[in-house]
Amino acid sequence: MKRLLSLLAIISLFFASNCSRIPENNDPVLGIWSNKAVQLTTNKNSERLEWIFNDAYLGRYHRYNGNIVEMQTDFKWVQENGTYTISYPGTNLADDIVILKESAIGTVLEDNTGTILAKRE
Repeated sequence: MKRLLSLLAIISLFFASNCSRIPENNDPVLGIWSNKAVQLTTNKNSERLEWIFNDAYLGRYHRYNGNIVEMQTDFKWVQENGTYTISYPGTNLADDIVILKESAIGTVLEDNTGTILAKRE
């Protein structure tokens, strides 16, 4: 009887582990995106914004001033009908709502006014 129960337990564990697979995310936004702007100051440091999108609908946002990290935070993203919403929980940053678009400079994330948020690296 113990053997039968052990065998049933092993079989149920086998089937339970096969049913809990995470679906693969192949969204085209996955990867590193950046935006670089030169500040008009006397020291001429450049500001670089960077978003790293991963396949778990999360990511990491960095803001650099020259080579120094000024801000680093996690973000969540969701895609609905080709529109991406990037939210930064725990910060006072506003949500970014963008679309993925091909342009003369490459693949970009663009908001509804046509402003480019970031370019794929």
